[in-house]
Amino acid sequence: MAIILASTSPIRCRLLENAGVKFVAEKPLVNEDELKQRAPGLAREALAQHLASAKCLSVSISHPEDLVIGADQVLSFSGKTFDKPASLEDARSQLTELKGKTHTLISAVCCAKGEAVLWQHSDRAELTMRYFSNRFLEDYLAAVGADACTSVGAYKLEGPGLQLFEHIEGDYFTILGLPLLPLLEFLRSTGEIGS
Repeated sequence: MAIILASTSPIRCRLLENAGVKFVAEKPLVNEDELKQRAPGLAREALAQHLASAKCLSVSISHPEDLVIGADQVLSFSGKTFDKPASLEDARSQLTELKGKTHTLISAVCCAKGEAVLWQHSDRAELTMRYFSNRFLEDYLAAVGADACTSVGAYKLEGPGLQLFEHIEGDYFTILGLPLLPLLEFLRSTGEIGS
């Protein structure tokens, strides 16, 4: 039996690798926009769990004997949910809207085997962006380039995006998109990794 991460996200892969978990990564075959449209009115936490489960189960179908990990993240601000920016202009717009304010980031993780969800967990963090200058924003976007479009909120907290913030409350791994400590505890409890 193998552990499969239903994601090809470089940061999620790196988090598991750094924790010493042996796994293979596989891209889930899900359409996030379609899933969100089919689940209107879900609370933000329920939406994050719904997306993580869908990713997990989409990979579990073709690997019924393996343990599959799925994860997703939802950014909530001022009554709306942010998606990954579609372009650098969209990233600029998101960051401009978030600057000087606090938003909520919800990360969910799910484990499935044999097309059945065995465990799921979600966590939230509150992040306050500082009031940065337009020049700083342009320099930031020039530095990260297209990477700004790979995460909700257009920031990479593990890199230069850290400079966008003045205050953060919450788990670092949750912010990066994988509540790692609860996941490792689950993997230990099932004997998938050493205890």
